[in-house]
Amino acid sequence: MQSDAILDEALRAIEVASNEDELQQLRVRYLGRKSPLTALLRGLGQLPKEERAPAGAAVNRAKQSVEQALDERAAALRSEKESAIADTEWFDLSLPPPPRLQGHRHPITILEGELDHLFRGMGYRVVEGPWVEDEFHNFDGLNIPESHPARDSWDTFWLSDGNVLRTHTSPVQIRAMRRFGAPLRAIFPGRVFRNEAVDATHEAVFNQLEGLVIDKHITPGHLFHSINAILSEILNEDVTTRFRPGFFPFTEPSFECDILRDGSWMELCGMGMVHPHVLRAGGIDPEEYTGFAFGLGIDRLALMRWGIDDIRWMNSGDLRFLEQF
Repeated sequence: MQSDAILDEALRAIEVASNEDELQQLRVRYLGRKSPLTALLRGLGQLPKEERAPAGAAVNRAKQSVEQALDERAAALRSEKESAIADTEWFDLSLPPPPRLQGHRHPITILEGELDHLFRGMGYRVVEGPWVEDEFHNFDGLNIPESHPARDSWDTFWLSDGNVLRTHTSPVQIRAMRRFGAPLRAIFPGRVFRNEAVDATHEAVFNQLEGLVIDKHITPGHLFHSINAILSEILNEDVTTRFRPGFFPFTEPSFECDILRDGSWMELCGMGMVHPHVLRAGGIDPEEYTGFAFGLGIDRLALMRWGIDDIRWMNSGDLRFLEQF
């Protein structure tokens, strides 16, 4: 019979089908509305009356056989797929789980934590201030009035309300002196902003740490000794430094500190004795108290500490960089 030939053809095709998509195509081909078996059913009315019942039964048996073959082949393909997964993706439940991925501390965060611990151990307060400053705290109170030529050396981000993004952490000196008075020993870590070109050694956003000591009979000798001790602790080595005359409006006298690295001198930080005008701005009598202040670039210390060749890595957010720490 014609239905038997169609059934044989369907069974051979189903047996060699290699995936579920092929099976679906065969299901439509042999059981769909345009399939040959459906066409036979529609043509039963053209057969003699006595042949209709046997022919219809044969077509229905063929359709049932095709459906059964399709279901059995689909089950076999699923079993093969599950076996392949079991062979390639198995795991031993008795083994310990893989370690959980952990975040990494930023090198600046690492250094800030070490500096915080170091200075607290030396009796310093840790005082923070606002990123947005007024002119008095950022300039005037630090002996940098509007007409002072030193203002030209600060690449300042001015805001529409006349305030600025602080160009250094020195403004916190004034706030700390007015809040705590003298004697005072404090550091002021934080982010600062300079409107300057960015390259491997300069960033528009970076981190500083300002140090301030005010007491009776403070001299430059106290400053130099403190700087050497602090740098030795930060860099975990004995350091060789030299101090040169410098200029900062808020200190007098002022000094630049260089450090010997790989046979050459590298400029590291500025410092000096707190200017009497700055002491007065902070509400402290310069006739009774003296003090010293210094500023350290935390980013530059990180470059030296870990041998990083480009300061722009610090703000890159690149996980390849951060995962090293």
